[in-house]
Amino acid sequence: MKRALPLASLLLVLLVLVQAGAAAGRNGYYRFPAIHGDTIVFTSEGDLWTVDVKGGTARRLTSHTGVESFPAVSPDGLTLAFSAQYEGPTEVYTMPLAGGLPERHTFAGQSAAVAGWTPDGKILYATRKYSTLPNAQLVVLDPATNAETLLPLSQAADGSFDAAGKTLYFTRLPFQGSYTKRYKGGTAQNLWAYTLGADEAAPLTADYTGTSKNPMVWQGRIYFLSDRDGSMNIWSMDLKGGGLKQHTFHKGFDASSPSHDAGRIAYQLVAELRVFDIGSGNDAALAVTLPSDFDQMRERWVTKPIDYLTSGHVSPNGDRVVFVSRGHVFVAPVGDGRWV
Repeated sequence: MKRALPLASLLLVLLVLVQAGAAAGRNGYYRFPAIHGDTIVFTSEGDLWTVDVKGGTARRLTSHTGVESFPAVSPDGLTLAFSAQYEGPTEVYTMPLAGGLPERHTFAGQSAAVAGWTPDGKILYATRKYSTLPNAQLVVLDPATNAETLLPLSQAADGSFDAAGKTLYFTRLPFQGSYTKRYKGGTAQNLWAYTLGADEAAPLTADYTGTSKNPMVWQGRIYFLSDRDGSMNIWSMDLKGGGLKQHTFHKGFDASSPSHDAGRIAYQLVAELRVFDIGSGNDAALAVTLPSDFDQMRERWVTKPIDYLTSGHVSPNGDRVVFVSRGHVFVAPVGDGRWV
């Protein structure tokens, strides 16, 4: 015969479970994932975090008040390159993947967005430092010497090399700033291929007037994001731009910020991280929690709400006024009465 737990014991069990859940952290908003082996690095709360490729509790890598973004793990899995605002402008930094003191590598005074690594261990990043126009250009940076090599592509905004490091597959034109669905304007991003030393690059997605971006090469195919079915999803094609295939099928919300390693693509979908396995076709969301103090969520007392007044209107008979302060709507009487 089974005996029911006494009420006091049941309440104690529930309290322990609640406390365990609180100790494990809360969900966050996750951006810019970078995958390498069984590790994913991502941005949340403006800082870099690391988590197992299967999800779980994340570990904080940075804590500066500025934003750390666009992480990319070196081919040997030891070094993390990223963009950060430690000294003001967004510049390229590196640190050990396990955590440690960041080292600054660029002094452009312009936005420097890490795009990835070359197969021989150099950093690929996009900047407007060398451009006389508002266009990004790709630069190869040697982290050992800080020597830079500007790639001869005037509008290359991001990209990745093949395994031999001889051909760069890149996105022409930077993001145009609008999240308009199915954008097909004059600055729609598209994919090109450039073999080092060649006279010119070759277009790969000229057949489509919408957006194609973030190319990643794996076993003779290019994986990339495109809105060909109405939303940004992962697609692939052969190295010449043919044999098009769709791999994810999200509707409404767009996939973004993909990162590839050894046949797996980590990417962002709204606030969550997902991993797509090319071999199996499995696409799954990761359950990630942040053990953070969530300072932005603490209760704060506002002593002078009128300083945050954004709008106000008087009722038709003049006995009440409605106003908005800090995103909240209040109805107040002209004389004595109840505030709502």
